[in-house]
Parts: sequence; C-alpha cells; structure tokens
Amino acid sequence: MDLLLWITTGFMLIGLVVLVSMKKGMERKVAFIKANVEDEENLSKAKSVIWWICGVTAWGVGALSLVGWWFNV
Repeated sequence: MDLLLWITTGFMLIGLVVLVSMKKGMERKVAFIKANVEDEENLSKAKSVIWWICGVTAWGVGALSLVGWWFNV
C-alpha cells in the first residue's frame, strides 16, 4: 500500500472521530439556541455551530479530494 492511501485513510478516520465526538455538543448548542431565542449568549453559540459546519464541510471536501487524487494516481 502506498503512502497516499495511508494519508487518505488516516485523514478520513481522524476527521470522523472528531466529528462524532463533537456532534452531541453541537446538538445541545442548537437546542439551546432554539429554546432561548432572545438571549445574548446565542450569538456566540451560533457562531461556534456555524464554524463547526464550515469545518465539517472543509473536512468532507478534503477527504473527497484525497480519494479522487488517490484514484487518479
């Protein structure tokens, strides 16, 4: 097995573990935001949820790019 396959597999597995470990916390933050619509603390929680979504999207794009690159090589 070549190095690119190991890098791709490691990137995907580590990202998936981080994603699953943070999922419950993000669900709690979203529930808090929905329950307390007029709260000032919602802005910081909403920003962290938005950044988490952006990070997960970037991880997904990176993982798909690595898989495509591996198949191309």
